[in-house]
Amino acid sequence: MTQRTPTTIALTIAGSDPSGGAGLQADLKTFHQHGVYGTAVVSLITVQSTRSVARVEVLSDELVAQQLDHLLADIRPQAAKTGALGSAAVIEVVAERARRFDFPLVVDPVMVSKHGKPLLDPKAIDILIHALLPQCFLLTPNGPEAEALLGTPVRTVAQAREAARQLADLGPKHVLVKGGHLEGSEVVDVLWTHDGTLREFRGQRVDSPHTHGTGCTSSAAITARLALGASVEEATAGAWEWLKEALENPPEVGGGIGPVDHFTPLGRK
Repeated sequence: MTQRTPTTIALTIAGSDPSGGAGLQADLKTFHQHGVYGTAVVSLITVQSTRSVARVEVLSDELVAQQLDHLLADIRPQAAKTGALGSAAVIEVVAERARRFDFPLVVDPVMVSKHGKPLLDPKAIDILIHALLPQCFLLTPNGPEAEALLGTPVRTVAQAREAARQLADLGPKHVLVKGGHLEGSEVVDVLWTHDGTLREFRGQRVDSPHTHGTGCTSSAAITARLALGASVEEATAGAWEWLKEALENPPEVGGGIGPVDHFTPLGRK
């Protein structure tokens, strides 16, 4: 019998986006483009397109738990990520399992859709902070999400630096505050690592309305690279460069806020 080559696997625990630009669909496309086999646990279902989000239905915590337990008993990933989890009960299920993970968990604390539809019960933020963040290898909030977690403004690069430090005090091993919502012509992502080092990733803001799923895609690209053995600094830098190119060449999909280009080649990074 021919010996099989071990397959690199990444897991996403996230909501479903029928338009394919965000959520677990974007995660799986990103994993695949990085040469990583993707598995997925569904946390919530949306009725949405590039134009709007019409409905959000959070799955029961029991169903999410059953999906996760059944999957992990058979297929163990080298890295995992969360997206929109929807409720405190679902967050508690993921946090309880994450205590036993022997692989890095990237937490993308998705709270609101690109169209402004809530994807997390506001009452669940406290559970997110106290139950899930301490189990987190890398936390990847954007500015508004960092504000919601800390209760302080995060609108400038200086505030993002301070937010990264403060968020690290909540338990994550590493924190990446994404700069797409910050002020200025440049986009600056701020990475705080466990040794207290701050690193910034800077680039000109891409003038495009097609930004649907950028947060999901970014965190998925980092997760895929972590699964492949990259350090958090290497994974973040490579994902940053790849997403920049994906933003610059969006596909013609839908009549609203379109997706980034998940076909973007990996290149040298």
